[in-house]
Amino acid sequence: MNPLKQISLNNIKSLSLVEPLKLINPSKPKASITQQPPRPSQDQAPRNLLGIHFVPQKRAYVVERFGKFIQILQPGLNFLIPLIDKIAYAHSLKEQAIPISDQTATTVDNVPIVIDGMLYIKIIDPLRASYEIENPIFAVTQLAQTTMRSELGKITLDKTFEERDRLNKNILGAINNHPLKTHWGLECLRYEIKDVTPPNGVKVAMQLQAEAERRKRAQILEAEGLRESSTNVAHGKRSAVILESEGAKINRVNRARGEAEAILAAANATAKGILEVSKAIMGKCGVEASSLRIAEQYIEAYSQIAKESTTTLVPSKVGDPAAMVAQALTIYKSLNGSTGSKIMTAAQ
Repeated sequence: MNPLKQISLNNIKSLSLVEPLKLINPSKPKASITQQPPRPSQDQAPRNLLGIHFVPQKRAYVVERFGKFIQILQPGLNFLIPLIDKIAYAHSLKEQAIPISDQTATTVDNVPIVIDGMLYIKIIDPLRASYEIENPIFAVTQLAQTTMRSELGKITLDKTFEERDRLNKNILGAINNHPLKTHWGLECLRYEIKDVTPPNGVKVAMQLQAEAERRKRAQILEAEGLRESSTNVAHGKRSAVILESEGAKINRVNRARGEAEAILAAANATAKGILEVSKAIMGKCGVEASSLRIAEQYIEAYSQIAKESTTTLVPSKVGDPAAMVAQALTIYKSLNGSTGSKIMTAAQ
């Protein structure tokens, strides 16, 4: 039988053996031992028993022969020498999210806070991640914690809440300034702060400050609302007064125009009437007609004075109507003699 085949069969049989279960005394307490976290890449490395390995996508297997590095297996089917070649390290080339545990840091204004976060890294060189540092994940976690403390010591407590994005970028830049790519084969992609927990006294002070700020904003908004309301009312009153005065002005202008037009129309009508009367007087029998009309008006005026006035004017010859008519005609002729020439000129 081939000796290599015999060794492989013996190894396979030895794997089927199961170690007997050890009884544990429940009354005996377990010893608490604080130790470094295990290395994920080393624990997940498969054994080389048959020499045939299928490497998944986005994974890298580091192979050693007699303790010396020889190659990195690429995704797909790979062949190795059983028992001689050993897969020493298995790395995931995907982006990994590493939680950063709670830690205490002191800001520049001497306020202790508890802060945690998430670190996103990626292995870009499996060879350096295997041989340049013992545990790259644990090392980059410790580097992130120390960098976080250092960056928080440069800003105040208020800035940790207001400028979290800038703080994340500063921590990421400080981590990447360390030679992760050239020495450890790692690349830090992002860093995100999860929670920032100040002390209880600071929490109470912040709550009081927030309540005072909210009350201040509410009072400011109320005052601005009252101011805008008063301004709107004043503008409304001003507009109403202006519109009322403009309406009164237009009303007075329209009335004045109407009265002026009425006076002008009455004057024009009077002038036309006078012209027509003068023409009629200058016509045939015009003088006799006008004399008769004046006598009638004279007698009518005396009658109206006797009815409406407390003082009565009595002519010298009341019982002689002809004398009254003659007196009226005498007045008319005296007036007609002084204004006749003017009437003729206007008629012409």
